[in-house]
Amino acid sequence: MAEKENIALIGSGSWATALAKILLLNSGNLNWYVRNPGTIEYMRQNGHNPKYLSSVNFDVDRISFYNDLEKVVKDSQILIFAVPSAYLRDFLSVSDLRLDGRMVVSAIKGIIPGENLTIAEFFNRCYGVPFENIGVITGPCHAEEVALERLSYLTIASKTEKQALRLASYLECHFIRTVISKDIYGTEYAAVLKNIFAIAAGVCHGLGYGDNFQAVLVSNAIREIKRFLDNTWPGKRTINSSAYLGDLLVTAYSQFSRNRSFGVMIGKGYSVRAAMLEMNMVAEGYHATRCIKEINKKHNISLPITDTVYNILHEGISPAVEIRLLTEKLA
Repeated sequence: MAEKENIALIGSGSWATALAKILLLNSGNLNWYVRNPGTIEYMRQNGHNPKYLSSVNFDVDRISFYNDLEKVVKDSQILIFAVPSAYLRDFLSVSDLRLDGRMVVSAIKGIIPGENLTIAEFFNRCYGVPFENIGVITGPCHAEEVALERLSYLTIASKTEKQALRLASYLECHFIRTVISKDIYGTEYAAVLKNIFAIAAGVCHGLGYGDNFQAVLVSNAIREIKRFLDNTWPGKRTINSSAYLGDLLVTAYSQFSRNRSFGVMIGKGYSVRAAMLEMNMVAEGYHATRCIKEINKKHNISLPITDTVYNILHEGISPAVEIRLLTEKLA
């Protein structure tokens, strides 16, 4: 490996904590931005995150903690963002960031509400970061399994292979394999859509539908992803590879999937607000559903599962009624 660069990890949730574990295996030190000074002090004293993946212990002597966003950006060449998409714009607006010459990496599987931009599109349009300097980390990969060092695969997407390999060199380890892709658009939107479909899978489980129906639902979901991508950004991609089908499968089926868990509660009769309060975590698919619905007004693509989840979450229609109607549209 070439001389190690300064890497900034921005965020302190479960996925950020998992990424910190990986990055510290491959880099001498880590610049870690944590918004709450109290959390920083706790981590310095106890060597683990008090709220997320607390079983993961860190050598804090190798971590430079920051709660000044401008300073951590100034001190780093690679910036990895791992904060909820719904809060990203407000989170960044309090600082006067200069991102020139830095590689900006999204580890966020979401979309900017109101603007309907993926994270790569947001940094390109709002901060002028060229797509050649943007990377995307996508799954299939749950933070909880990274914490347990269970073998996982990450897809690293970038416009140039050189940038993708540059980032992958900091992520590959004995329990992480990396796959390189040039499809920034497809991998990001697939990650957005699979969260919606995981909510649908959870709703169906909460309503009592079994594995047989779930298989039909997920097989229709991957076709829905393909229709969306083919109609909005056609290109050469293998839809049954891990970044698309694999990420969908793990998010729709895994016990660690927060979007599935959110859907299960909705299917069992929780209101949207009650489910959010009980989870105390962000289900990216909630905001993604409205964004994709708005984007699709321009394209008019057949997205029956997305429409069903939108009606349940944002129109207040009965989950039982909506899923029953959906069953007539699947094949």
